[in-house]
Amino acid sequence: MPQTEPIRVERRYPAAPLVGVGVVVINAQGEILLAQRSKPPRQGEWSLPGGLIDLGEQLVDAAKREVWEECAVEIEIGGLIAPFEPIVRDKAGRIEYHYVILDFWAIYVRGEAVAQDDASAVAWATTEALEQFHLLPDTKQMILRGYVRWQENH
Repeated sequence: MPQTEPIRVERRYPAAPLVGVGVVVINAQGEILLAQRSKPPRQGEWSLPGGLIDLGEQLVDAAKREVWEECAVEIEIGGLIAPFEPIVRDKAGRIEYHYVILDFWAIYVRGEAVAQDDASAVAWATTEALEQFHLLPDTKQMILRGYVRWQENH
């Protein structure tokens, strides 16, 4: 694997949008892997595993790395779902966070899902159980889109 370097930029009040990945990981039972965020923004909220790409890193490699770092599972990327562009403004209207996230769907390969790195907890959830995780509407929509792609290719 090529040498990469974590980017050294301010996440809060960035000078430019930050590029990251998110991954809808689905196991053989059709359950989706969720990670509870341990850092801002959205600390304590459930979401998809993911994070920023490293300098010199390919998107697919970043997706695999982030899932491993946060949840300790190996995955096989199925494909791209869609981009997602969250922009968070502070009370004064200044851009506090700006990300460009490319969301992928992936198949679980191996490993016991445990919280690591930027996750305080992880869980496997059926599509019917997603409501109990209080996901943001955009996150839930991305999960359902990824689930449809998985069904079409499974």
